[in-house]
Amino acid sequence: MNESIMNGECLGKDISFYSIVSKNEDVEVKHVNENRDELNENYHQKVLQNSTCEDLEENVKEEIKIKVEPIHIHHLHINCDNAFGQNINLLKHQRKHTEEELFQCSHCDKAFSINSKFVAHQRTHTWEKLYQCSICDKAFSINSKFVTHQRTHTGEKLYQCSLCDKAYANNRNLINHQRIHTGEKPYQCSQCDKAFSRKTSLIIHQKTHTGEKPYQCSQCDKAFTYKSDLTKHQRTHTGEKPYQCSQCDRAFSNSSTLTVHQRSHNGEKPYKCSQCYMAFSNKSDLIKHQRTHTGEKTYHCSQCDKAFSRKSTFIMHQKTHIGEKPHQCSQFNKAFSYKSNHIRHQKTHTGKKPYQCIQCDKTFYQKSTLIIHQKTHTGEKPYQCSQCDKAFSKKSTLIVHQRTHTGRKPYQCSQCDKTFSQKNHVILHQRTHTGEKPYQCSQCDKAFSYKSAHTRHQKTHTGEKSYHCSRCDKAFSLRSTLIKHQRTHTGREIILMQPV
Repeated sequence: MNESIMNGECLGKDISFYSIVSKNEDVEVKHVNENRDELNENYHQKVLQNSTCEDLEENVKEEIKIKVEPIHIHHLHINCDNAFGQNINLLKHQRKHTEEELFQCSHCDKAFSINSKFVAHQRTHTWEKLYQCSICDKAFSINSKFVTHQRTHTGEKLYQCSLCDKAYANNRNLINHQRIHTGEKPYQCSQCDKAFSRKTSLIIHQKTHTGEKPYQCSQCDKAFTYKSDLTKHQRTHTGEKPYQCSQCDRAFSNSSTLTVHQRSHNGEKPYKCSQCYMAFSNKSDLIKHQRTHTGEKTYHCSQCDKAFSRKSTFIMHQKTHIGEKPHQCSQFNKAFSYKSNHIRHQKTHTGKKPYQCIQCDKTFYQKSTLIIHQKTHTGEKPYQCSQCDKAFSKKSTLIVHQRTHTGRKPYQCSQCDKTFSQKNHVILHQRTHTGEKPYQCSQCDKAFSYKSAHTRHQKTHTGEKSYHCSRCDKAFSLRSTLIKHQRTHTGREIILMQPV
């Protein structure tokens, strides 16, 4: 042994680093000097008092070698520019080049090159969480994750992006963020051509190929690919809504729904359509809207030839085939397949028409009807027929018109072999079979199968004559009567057809 060390003399006052290492480099005792004479002397004496040569020999079980070298030149790696103060750190680093993984997990197929990472990983199997947050009830198995979590309480964000003003609490999130700028996606799926900027995203994606659903709900038979989805699902059993809106009393079961909701307060619409001026508060609405430009209809009905761009509309349509009408009117015996139709119907009881046209005094039950009406003022007809020069203000009118070219009559009467080009025509026709007369006059006992007939009849009570002759001062309650009258001016013969 070195006599100066045995005698307790300090050799390290002006040296950055020295270590006492065994021959096989398994054990290492180090002394770090910060060039502070008093601190160095005290610390050095403490090392000698507590770790004598005899103690070291007992622990190491073989002869001790003394190495005294500056830290900045201690152990250079020949394959890269890295330098290490301790030989053990050099050995750990070399495993990154050789991909040597000495520590194999007995619970899964993961292996590690560094013992500390192996020990931390094992806690994911045992659920041991040594690091408890003093501010909230969260606990962690890895110290680095615990330190990162504490920054969520302090708001500290040490890692600043050099290309924008965003900052992050940990370096890994910064690295992931920077790939948004570079477009780098280093994690490639081996089973398809998809690539990802985050390793976790790749691992999650790979489960779509294997069909693996390791997260099982303890209260029902559902299973999930992702743990986060299981957590969200469990809230449907517990009713838990931990995400509270700060501006109103609403609460939500997941944070993403809260984020979208908060945009209803601040008016934020970050998802902008690239083909028109419209913007949306959530991404799913943008995707649905974009289908109006592409004409894409991904949801096909298996019982008819209709297709839909939205899943919700497709589900509602399927109810028309099975006859399901879950929405019942509380004041009348009518029921509806769609909730929206039920809401519209209820307004006919209240008489409330909240949507007012700013160019005339007309009001409407629905906003969509108001928008269609406003086109009568502007003359806008955005829906052009591809087979003739006609254009229409409503898409539904265009679809009906196109059937005059194709001759298609998709609506079949269930009681006879007649077919119709419009759904409302088959509904009216079916009343000839059922004898149904839903339009009752409030002033007499007459009832009518058609709304138009009911409207004409009411004028006989009110005396209203809304059809005026342009050649004389006569007026009529019915349009058909006006047409007949006008022929007395033109001299055209009126031929009265007898009913067949």
